[in-house]
Amino acid sequence: MLPAERKRRIVELVSADDGRSVEGLSEELDYSKATIRRDLRELEDRGLIERSHGGAVPVTTVGREQTYGQKEVQNLDGKRAIADRAVSEISDGQVVFFDSGTTTMQVARKAPKDGSILAVTNSPRLAVELGKEDNDVKLTGGTLRRRTRALVGPTAESFMERTNFDLLFLGTNAIDPDGGLTTPNEDEARMKQLMVEKASRVVLVADTTKVGKRSFVQFADLSDVDLFITDGDLPTRERDAFENEGMTVREVTPE
Repeated sequence: MLPAERKRRIVELVSADDGRSVEGLSEELDYSKATIRRDLRELEDRGLIERSHGGAVPVTTVGREQTYGQKEVQNLDGKRAIADRAVSEISDGQVVFFDSGTTTMQVARKAPKDGSILAVTNSPRLAVELGKEDNDVKLTGGTLRRRTRALVGPTAESFMERTNFDLLFLGTNAIDPDGGLTTPNEDEARMKQLMVEKASRVVLVADTTKVGKRSFVQFADLSDVDLFITDGDLPTRERDAFENEGMTVREVTPE
């Protein structure tokens, strides 16, 4: 197989399956992992795929959304480090909302399970994790979006409109100094907007791959976020813009 044909086939496989691992591509195409990695770097430079931890996913656009499974395996160490810092914001007796997402899942795994908080979420997956041991958990109800495993729609929105929270752990697909916080889906944007409106304190948990990006629908302004916890170092422009809007930024280092 000529190099150009091999790279074309990689793009086809990654696009068809919503992502492929280096190991899987190596076995499928019968080339070494080193060759596949070189190809992935070149294809990313050409804007044809996006590399992820251990593989590649289709290129992201403002209207395209990765699946929960894709995001679940990306930058796991960074998400765990964010979660370690995030749970220090929880106090006994609080009503804490956990937004659906893979970073918030890591926060849920490290959150107290001794019954000291009332946990609320729009994610059945997070509800199972938060409900371990002695915690009481409330689900918003609603329609399940298969792509993100989040509950949305009129029933979920009605729940949000009737409730209030001490603390919100919020996820986002993108955050940009000029575009605010954005997500690809309008139903999820409405849910996130309500979360922000109903929470006394908003803690954004998102890794640095979301910074400087924009998605389809804006659901919050930078000024709506009290604390932003992320992994690694933010570019100076973005950090200054966030802090100028009153946002506290905390950068953590994965182990």
